[in-house]
Amino acid sequence: MPQLIRLHPAAPAKPAEHEPCNGCGVCCAGEPCPLGVLVSRRRHGACKALVWQDERNVYRCGLIERPQRHLPLGLRWLAPLLRRAAYRYIAAGRGCDCSWTVEPRAGED
Repeated sequence: MPQLIRLHPAAPAKPAEHEPCNGCGVCCAGEPCPLGVLVSRRRHGACKALVWQDERNVYRCGLIERPQRHLPLGLRWLAPLLRRAAYRYIAAGRGCDCSWTVEPRAGED
């Protein structure tokens, strides 16, 4: 069944599976990784840690970019561990692992 995800209009097109990540945001806008499930408190839909970077026109993982934002005040000392775990869960540096086919909505190009 098709899933509608909303992305920033300036987001890059999704790369082919196994190609380098380009920050398109499709994977995290569709469903969170295991750590994103904890942050978002849901298993489906956009991850709450997905952040848009206006200056670069890309999406990035907030658990990597600013992990302290996703931790309670008393646990912010865990930010470096959270960042390392996030790198592992999103398979950073290993290429796109999202096999979804992306099509613009009717009437959008």
